[in-house]
Amino acid sequence: MSSGQLLSIRPEELTFEVELEKQAYCSAKVINNSEHYVAFKVKTTSPRKYLVRPTISVIQPWDTGIIMVTLQAQKELPPDLECKDKFLIQSIKLPPHLVFEDIPPDLFNKDDNKVIEECRLSVVYVPARSGIVKIEEESEDTDMARRRRAEEALRRVREELDFTLQQNKLLQHEIEMLRSSSRSRTAASFSLRFAAIVGLIGVLIGMLLNLALYRRSAA
Repeated sequence: MSSGQLLSIRPEELTFEVELEKQAYCSAKVINNSEHYVAFKVKTTSPRKYLVRPTISVIQPWDTGIIMVTLQAQKELPPDLECKDKFLIQSIKLPPHLVFEDIPPDLFNKDDNKVIEECRLSVVYVPARSGIVKIEEESEDTDMARRRRAEEALRRVREELDFTLQQNKLLQHEIEMLRSSSRSRTAASFSLRFAAIVGLIGVLIGMLLNLALYRRSAA
C-alpha cells in the first residue's frame, strides 16, 4: 500500500492481464486518512495507452474512492512483458469554501504556498489466463478443452461485470458529489436572496418611519 498523510492507495502496483488486441482492466482504492476534503489528480507517463476514471475527483473525510484504469488494446507487447509505465497520484487538502465544480485548473500547480502529496504506482503486465489455457489445450482431449474454454469465458464475463459494477458505483459517487455541490449552491443562493429581502424590508421600514416623523413635524 502506498500512503501519505492525506491518502492511501491500494495496491501499490497496477496489474493488467494482457493479451494482444484486447483491453485489460485494473482498479485502485483511494482512502482519505484525514478529516478534510481531499482532491486528487491522476497522471500517467503513457496517457494514450490508458483510460483513467476519474482523472480528478474529491474524497470526503475518512471516505474511500475507486480509480478505474483501462489499458487500450495493444497490437504488440513489450519483451518479457516488462512495462516501464508509471502513474502519479497527487493529492491536496481542499479549502472549506471550495466545491467539486469550483476546482481551479491550477489547483495542482506547485508553488511555495501549497502542500501537494504524491504517490507513485508502477505497472505490471502478466499473461492473460486465456493465453495460458490455449497452450495447455493442445495436450488435452476435446471435452476437457471445451470445459476449460467455458470456464475461462465465464471468468472473463465475471471480471467485466465486476468492472462495470465498480464503474457504476463510481458514477453514483460523482452524481452524489454534484448533488451536494448543487445543494450547497442553492443554500448559498437562498441565503443571499433572504438577506437582500430583509435588507429591502429594513429600508422600507426606515423610509416609512422617516415619512411619519416628517408628517408629525410638519403638523
